[in-house]
Amino acid sequence: MKAQGHTLLEALLVLALLSILGAAGGVALATQGPGLTFLPAELRAAVDQAFLLARARGGDVRLALGGPGGDVAPVVLPRGLRWGLPGAGVPVPPGLRQPRRAHLTGAAHPVVTVTPRGTATGTAWYLTDGRDAVYVGLTGRGEVHVRRWRASRWAWADT
Repeated sequence: MKAQGHTLLEALLVLALLSILGAAGGVALATQGPGLTFLPAELRAAVDQAFLLARARGGDVRLALGGPGGDVAPVVLPRGLRWGLPGAGVPVPPGLRQPRRAHLTGAAHPVVTVTPRGTATGTAWYLTDGRDAVYVGLTGRGEVHVRRWRASRWAWADT
């Protein structure tokens, strides 16, 4: 009697093929700035990591996403991305005030503090690929808001 089912090798081959197709499909869907598509998740993860570290330590943790100076490793930008907005004419996201320097340097506060109680120094981070941009805002209550500027639509959209 022949055993029914699949071998481990067959299952691994199918999973490998599906993962290759999934990765290719993800890049194909994000043809305009794939780095900007995946980077907000990394920024949110860095903020979450800082909050977990603050709770574990029982003390404040410094977060510097754009470089050294923090207790959490900085986010490494993919090639072609830089901190700041793409250029003149791009408005700040609706409902936000014009930041004093975030639109040029990429961060309103380069180093922020998060506490074990779930509060944080409010800040705004901007990243661009020269055409589109991503805004990541951290509120004083520790909430993370992400919006994406799409030059092709000339509008900000929540992500």
